[in-house]
Amino acid sequence: MAADVALNPGLMQQYPFCRLSGPANVLVMPAFHSASISTKMLQELGGSTVIGPLLVGLNKSVQVVSLNAKDSDIVNMAAIAAYNAAV
Repeated sequence: MAADVALNPGLMQQYPFCRLSGPANVLVMPAFHSASISTKMLQELGGSTVIGPLLVGLNKSVQVVSLNAKDSDIVNMAAIAAYNAAV
């Protein structure tokens, strides 16, 4: 589903097969560069909380935090690391 449809209930009504009851709260991007652009736009325009990037499929847990990360970003990634260590 395109991001504009996933985030806009008006556009969503044009798709009778759509099962979302409201705007999407998770967006999956096809590549790192598109995810980076979209993430930064959502943060600036919508004031969203972004958790990630998440690297999955590795034997050990890996978290990546940018140099300009806020305290809350580091706490969120530490929580994910702690959860992954326990699993």
